[in-house]
Amino acid sequence: MSAETPFVADDVEVAELALTAYDLSPDSTLRLLNLSENATYAVEDPATGDRSILRVHRKDYHRPHEIESELHWLDALRRDGDVTVPTVLPARDGRRVVTVGHDGTDRHVVHFAMVPGAEPDAESLTVHDFQTLGRITAALHDHSRAWTRPEGFGRFAWDWPHSLGDTPRWGRWQDAVGVGPSESAVLNRAAQLLEQRLTEYGSGPDVFGLVHADLRLANLLVDGDTITVIDFDDCGFGWYFYDFGTAVSFFEDDPAVPEWLDAWVTGYRTRRPMTPADEAMLPSFVLLRRLLLLAWMGTHAHSRESRGMSITYAAGSCALAERYLTFDGRRLA
Repeated sequence: MSAETPFVADDVEVAELALTAYDLSPDSTLRLLNLSENATYAVEDPATGDRSILRVHRKDYHRPHEIESELHWLDALRRDGDVTVPTVLPARDGRRVVTVGHDGTDRHVVHFAMVPGAEPDAESLTVHDFQTLGRITAALHDHSRAWTRPEGFGRFAWDWPHSLGDTPRWGRWQDAVGVGPSESAVLNRAAQLLEQRLTEYGSGPDVFGLVHADLRLANLLVDGDTITVIDFDDCGFGWYFYDFGTAVSFFEDDPAVPEWLDAWVTGYRTRRPMTPADEAMLPSFVLLRRLLLLAWMGTHAHSRESRGMSITYAAGSCALAERYLTFDGRRLA
């Protein structure tokens, strides 16, 4: 394990403790796949040759009933929807959220079946990729709008107070690497315009509901004609079209984004209508996501994305903010 990732030692101990709750060989091995909001491990059982995924939740990010709520949505999508999602593998005693004590803290773990396929190549994205993603997003929105959630369902909100407002879930963008007085000035002006646009747009049930909230191409696994949507860990209540902002995560300032936006909208409209008012808000959701990720990098220095781009991300955010201001929040280019 890398010395740069101080949380890994704790997480792997939690994973090893959790493995004993499942019908797995004691010789099963763990391999770290990703360390971001959570630690995700590939599990290989040498007795059967089976491979699976173990997700170790970050301390104090989700409570058990919130994790169960995510799994309820996955159940409903498999039962009622036409979007392919991962399958949860219960523990020996039937639990789907396994809680283990580690250093005096309860840690929560979920076990998933391995999903075949690979994510689209980030170096060769096409308009077809974004059309597909738009269509899948519309299908998820269809289900979210129609689904009667079970009693006790609870997920957090991606509203203004919890994204960029007074209680930001991922921290303050003002504290991110590379944000000094000049950067703060332009980003603050853009954030004020963004808040105005979101206030005007509103948060009624026609525009705000249960969303994936991280629906980017990296969270699609393509296996022939089958596309599986993964990583519902950030799902919660937010603006439906925030899901487009997440589609261009980490490359929001790419010159191709306007073309990809058009393709995503085309794909979305094959499944669901989108009003002109909705479409006009898409640049705002791109900026919302960008500022959220800028804040996220400041509090997630251990993540692969943060280590790879945090130094330049503030400068790119300022360039995006300048364009947003130039077009009064209605276009990115």
